[in-house]
Amino acid sequence: MIKRLLMVASYPESIVGFRGELIREMVARGIEVHVAAPVGGRGATGDAGGEGDADRSAASSRLKASLEALGATLHDIPLSRTGMNPLADLKTLVALMKLMLRVRPDGLFAYTIKPVVYGALAAWVLGVRQRTLLVTGLGYAFTGTQGGAKRRLIKALVRRLYRVALGRAHMVLFQNPDDRRLFIEEGILLDTTASRVINGSGVDLAHFSPVAPSTEPVSFLLIARLLGDKGVREYAEAATRIRQRHPQVRFRLAGWLDDNPDSIAAHELQTWIDDGAIEYLGRLDDVRPAIAECSVYVLPSYREGTPRTVLEAMALGRAVVTTDAPGCRETVAPGVNGYLVEVKNVDALCQALQRYLETPALIVQHGQASRARAEERYDVHRVNHSILEAMGVDTASSCPAGLDPSVVR
Repeated sequence: MIKRLLMVASYPESIVGFRGELIREMVARGIEVHVAAPVGGRGATGDAGGEGDADRSAASSRLKASLEALGATLHDIPLSRTGMNPLADLKTLVALMKLMLRVRPDGLFAYTIKPVVYGALAAWVLGVRQRTLLVTGLGYAFTGTQGGAKRRLIKALVRRLYRVALGRAHMVLFQNPDDRRLFIEEGILLDTTASRVINGSGVDLAHFSPVAPSTEPVSFLLIARLLGDKGVREYAEAATRIRQRHPQVRFRLAGWLDDNPDSIAAHELQTWIDDGAIEYLGRLDDVRPAIAECSVYVLPSYREGTPRTVLEAMALGRAVVTTDAPGCRETVAPGVNGYLVEVKNVDALCQALQRYLETPALIVQHGQASRARAEERYDVHRVNHSILEAMGVDTASSCPAGLDPSVVR
């Protein structure tokens, strides 16, 4: 039984939203939870710039208070989500080792690339008894479309780091079967390492309760970091084409410019706004009002772990158009709660969106099916049960009544 756990994350803003319920359930089982994340500097924001020290301090204070309310303790570590600076990454590794020596955890739970790699290495060196790693997606190193030789070099390095880190884990969790299969085929995940597939991060079905969609006028929504591999350009092109024939249709976009090499340029975003193709909502602290105002949720991503925004849209009762790509395809039953389209295929994306314009009744029909699918597969309590079970935490009395605990595939 784990008594003291260190959770390592790279993106502070996602911790409470993505892992809050998991932390709550760990604490309820008597586990002392410590969370390490880059809350004090540029790596805490995920932005390319523009946030001052006062803003970062305020964000850090809010996160600290939120985690304390859940019963967890927050620790600041130096960690940059993007880039492969050896000295900076060595600093992250050393900081994690120092923190582990101070906290003395007997369990590790790390997710996203750098926390997985450096968290696993630090925990292995220091003999942390139980090490669980969650691969939430493959990131730019695997999916980015820009960079040529540089990207190939980064991909090779990330593969090597992953192989070393995952080989030191007691359990590796994946959010879709395609990622797990790829890791096995490329020799990143060894046969000697236990692994399972879980249904994403789950979604709080009470917090994201269904709202009837509006169809007058029909409106589409995409929420994502503004990256090329999220399909943002394809979405903007589809908006341009469809609005030429149906100017009343709204295409809304929420998210932020990132310092990822695959990021959309600011001038590119401004062109879409100036041309009237896109209504830009900026970065949202609460996505529920935006989803509630849309008719259909769209995510033309090239690859995901399991897209959280799609799960949130499904929980609110929205039809979904996404790609037939790893992580995305699991969320949609074609013709039941939405449509799947080929990656990078704007023609196919337009055709799928056009169906909702031609038959608005599908918006309600598919939206109801999305909510049912979210309840069946993506309830956060189901997903957390599978994570805790994989970690060896006793979950005999933790699965909510009426829920099948065997959600691990």
